[in-house]
Amino acid sequence: MKFSRRSLVLGGVAATAGLAATQLTRPRPVAAQNRGNVNLYSARHYDSDNDLYDTFTDETGIRVNLLEGDADELLERIKAEGDNSPADVFITVDAGRLWQAQRDGIFADTASDVLEANIPENLRHPDGQWFGLTKRARVFMYNKDMVDPSDLSTYEALADSRWRGQILTRSSSNIYSMSLVASLIAAHGERETEAWARALVGNFARDPEGNDRAQIEAAASGLGGLAIANTYYLPRYHRSKGGDAAQQAIFDQLGVFFPNQGEGQRGTHVNISGAGVVQTSPRKENAVRFLEYLSGLQAQTFFADANNEYPVNPDAPINSIISSFGPFTEDEVNVENYGRYQADAVRLMDRAGWV
Repeated sequence: MKFSRRSLVLGGVAATAGLAATQLTRPRPVAAQNRGNVNLYSARHYDSDNDLYDTFTDETGIRVNLLEGDADELLERIKAEGDNSPADVFITVDAGRLWQAQRDGIFADTASDVLEANIPENLRHPDGQWFGLTKRARVFMYNKDMVDPSDLSTYEALADSRWRGQILTRSSSNIYSMSLVASLIAAHGERETEAWARALVGNFARDPEGNDRAQIEAAASGLGGLAIANTYYLPRYHRSKGGDAAQQAIFDQLGVFFPNQGEGQRGTHVNISGAGVVQTSPRKENAVRFLEYLSGLQAQTFFADANNEYPVNPDAPINSIISSFGPFTEDEVNVENYGRYQADAVRLMDRAGWV
């Protein structure tokens, strides 16, 4: 199996399994044992991350070989490769997917004083199987002509009939929806969360469709007054290439509201992208060094500026556009709960009619 610094996008689970059967059960070639490499399987699809990897190589001499694909496909590939997998690090978005990898035995327990110092406890696995690298808050983005922000308060309050026909969100099959509902189950239990979900569905502006950008654009157009979306999507309209006036108008039309900020409330739902050392990694020292680098001040600042994400390292600055949304208190529940309650969340949304 050959790696390169150029991304290779996987074509599907079936193709992955076939490739594993024909190529990856062979003994690993001697070249793959080169301790000057770290082989990264990544479900983060941001070209800007390549600059980080190049800087890591420049500073350490360790070459980052990147294999990029869908999270589920990459996990299937690692499992199919088994003990012969050349993967050292697996990166994905959403704590729910990290939990899936943890459940499937993909990650090794990793001890690192650097990672523990740089990453808050609620954003990493207690045994070091995975570590959060970036944060994204799931907030309300409201049409300034349709919604008075003083009427907004909590996720729970979206069940109120005053929001009938106003709410735009992703489908129940999306991992972000699953994780939000899982966090509510962790906070309130399944029965109360199902009642909330049923009422929320009754307030949808339309059947869920599209990604977060689709919700943002629908809210800006007035299809509904309020979109539930991750913070890092909105700045893309402000930073559109060529200064597109229509894109800028979408940014200007929407306000950002952080839910659950009142006294005694738990804070805004936060999700992560994160990574762990693969259990069968032949280069664990390089893998840990790579993760430590990604948690450090330089890389964390880069994540914040290049992709408008919140750094997990509390010492890293927040970029100017994101910081313009204002400070907020985040829910400090361990994000592992998003995976722990994921199956319950899926069944609950199905019963509630959240398509």
